[in-house]
Amino acid sequence: MFIQPWDAALDDAEWQAWIADGHDFGILSVNGPPGRAPVVVPTHFTADGGALLVHLARPNPVWKAIEADPDVTFTVTGDYAFVPGPWRAKPGTPPTDGVPTSYYAAVQFTCRATIVDEPEAKAELLRRQMAHFQPDGDHAPVEVDRPPYGRMLPGIRGLRLDVTEVRAKFKYDDHKPVEQRADTARRLAERGTALDAPTAAQQLRRLDRVGTWKP
Repeated sequence: MFIQPWDAALDDAEWQAWIADGHDFGILSVNGPPGRAPVVVPTHFTADGGALLVHLARPNPVWKAIEADPDVTFTVTGDYAFVPGPWRAKPGTPPTDGVPTSYYAAVQFTCRATIVDEPEAKAELLRRQMAHFQPDGDHAPVEVDRPPYGRMLPGIRGLRLDVTEVRAKFKYDDHKPVEQRADTARRLAERGTALDAPTAAQQLRRLDRVGTWKP
């Protein structure tokens, strides 16, 4: 992932807060055996200290790929929108001379994968995921010897992704003039389609922190 200096995370707390704010679905990419295309799996995940926790169906082809190469990438994206060229035209130039772009946030984790197959270890992984996704506890106990989860555990495998590197990108035109960025956020809010509102919120948040970009 290419990151311009003005698109980089301002600190680790920025991307950590973004992930914690409901961004818990991403893409697992695994190289697998040489000569084969990478295996790519969309999935929810749970952040657990310095690791990401995932579980997938046992028939998933990703397992053979991980056994061949356990060094994987997990990418989370969100708060994205297409920004038309006229919104980005330089002051004093025709609007049609503006070049369009995409705004987005992305966090990319480089990880070392460990497959979790022992029944109790899988149950504990699921408990941690349920604590995140259903914190009210409105589910049956996740136990190896109790239904419904006990009889389902053989059909899944757990995956612990120990994070070795994090690269974060917040692409919201931070190198553009303050007035232009504020105007773009206003236009996004007015357009109001898809993820325009959260994209505008991210741009304004960065605007408050960055102000006028200084290399």
